[in-house]
Amino acid sequence: MDKNGMNGTNTDVLIVGAGPTGLALGIDLARRGVDALVVERGQTLFPGSRGKGFQPRTMEVFDDLGVLDAIHAAGGDYPVGMVWKDGKRVGEHQMFEPAEPSEDAPYNKAWMVPQWRTQEILLARLEELGGTVAFGREVVGVAQDADGVSAHFASGASVRARYLVAADGGRSGVRQALGVGMTGETVDPSPTLVADVRINGLDRDNWHVFPPGEDGGFLALCPLAGTEDFQLVARLPEDAEVDLTPDGIRKVVAARTHLAAEDVTEVRWASDFRPRAALADRFRVGRVFLAGDAAHVHSPAGGQGLNTSVQDAYNLGWKLGAVLTGSVPATLLDTYEEERRPIAAHVLGLSTGVHRGEVRRGEATRQLGLHYRESSLTAQTRSAPAGALRAGDRAPDGRVAGVRLFDAFRGPHWTLLALGTDAPGDDLGPVRVVHGPAPTPYGTGVFLVRPDGYVGWAAETTDGLTEYLSGVGLR
Repeated sequence: MDKNGMNGTNTDVLIVGAGPTGLALGIDLARRGVDALVVERGQTLFPGSRGKGFQPRTMEVFDDLGVLDAIHAAGGDYPVGMVWKDGKRVGEHQMFEPAEPSEDAPYNKAWMVPQWRTQEILLARLEELGGTVAFGREVVGVAQDADGVSAHFASGASVRARYLVAADGGRSGVRQALGVGMTGETVDPSPTLVADVRINGLDRDNWHVFPPGEDGGFLALCPLAGTEDFQLVARLPEDAEVDLTPDGIRKVVAARTHLAAEDVTEVRWASDFRPRAALADRFRVGRVFLAGDAAHVHSPAGGQGLNTSVQDAYNLGWKLGAVLTGSVPATLLDTYEEERRPIAAHVLGLSTGVHRGEVRRGEATRQLGLHYRESSLTAQTRSAPAGALRAGDRAPDGRVAGVRLFDAFRGPHWTLLALGTDAPGDDLGPVRVVHGPAPTPYGTGVFLVRPDGYVGWAAETTDGLTEYLSGVGLR
């Protein structure tokens, strides 16, 4: 039976969940020629704005996946915060520390796109590459053996895959079926209301902030770039009963702002949650991987959760592709949890710090400094002073002999940079070679850049390169 009918379908990778994580992974696998199927419990894509901000590192990922132009066209800069009191503007609030693009970090600021629009863009790219999403498919059971994974659906159908990736959110049914626990804490016991609304009486040039009242609650209305909507976020009293009806949302706006209830002309989507931070005890069980919110749940403060989730997919995609389409041993997949779980733990602490006012939205939240220096895939023999680029670091942009490095990196291949030194004389097969003077911040040396844009190997000469390439299946 075909993939729409599902029963008896076989695929290399089954991705459960068509959020940004699952769709990004689907794109990465599709461009590598991997047979993958994305299934989604809902009948449509998620309809709300919940995750609306992209950090610079994620914009670099989108550049590589071929969706950056669409993401740029669909969104915009974050507006300046405007603080209100008693119906009057009382001051501006900078939500983010300012940052200017540079040659090595060309997307060095947060970019706003509502989540529903992001998912439309990612789905269009997936379909352009020949991929597909099967909607209305709820996974209710998972069984695996030495050769693969069987996923069973509420409809009674099943799919057999060599690997399964759970990208089905913070309440992941797959994670629960595996018996993997989540360890964490409540960041804020008070409920938070979030909604997409149409509203009169506010300009779209500012993120409108209404400070806490006597009950400690606050409300903010952010114009969503590329739409006519505002995202409403309101912190309610701890014992409040959240009313998600349009009338309930209108009452919250009228109670916490100078606006009248009737100024809310439409409620397009609404939800509520209690901010928490939690990390899955494992990111892998046999042939099943956890990614995105299924693996880590963040406070929305600082815009870290969605970004970390997309980067989970970016890390896992090239590794699954290498194992499924090449001669790379399956042990490469062990490095997914090794690399991503410490990153998730670090970013969870960062999100909680932003939520509690302990960390500013700025350099720490842009995610350009995240690294894999301690990974077993990382090899550093180059002498490098403190602060210099090392193996495991993100590979910056720049120009070498007229070639833009992000253009050289774009695609599913590895890239070797021979900078200010001799290029390798041997044919490196699928590895692209860029040779020329050493730009800042690289310095002189030889750098092997992984398909996900991190330096895997850094040395002063090509000595040891063949051994490293053999270890990752490229020789």
